[in-house]
Amino acid sequence: MNMKSDNLAMVWSGLIGIVLVVVGLLGFVDNPIVGNSTALFATGSVHNIVHVLTGLLGLYIAFGLKGEMQINGVIGFGVLYAIIFVVLLISPNLFGLFSYSVNLADQGLHIGLAVISLAIGFMGRS
Repeated sequence: MNMKSDNLAMVWSGLIGIVLVVVGLLGFVDNPIVGNSTALFATGSVHNIVHVLTGLLGLYIAFGLKGEMQINGVIGFGVLYAIIFVVLLISPNLFGLFSYSVNLADQGLHIGLAVISLAIGFMGRS
């Protein structure tokens, strides 16, 4: 673990945390990017809350953890989003909890978050 990998983990987690909180809150306001069924990312209230909560988790990893714990947090975040990706492949509306089924754009985002988080986390371990 070195200063560059620690910094990368913090920047990544902070950026993703901010973006997910903003996207989660934006989902409650009518817009073409995230929200109702006609938006690029179709989300309902529960899905928006999930984005806010995982965004807060990302912010905690960025600013509440240090060193090896932060690197492990980034890896855990990647695992979490990999699980989310797989579960939503099985049930695109999260077994009826989501108002709308996730679409290809949303699933691309989920797998991207998983892969990049895992890559940054494992780079931080080396």
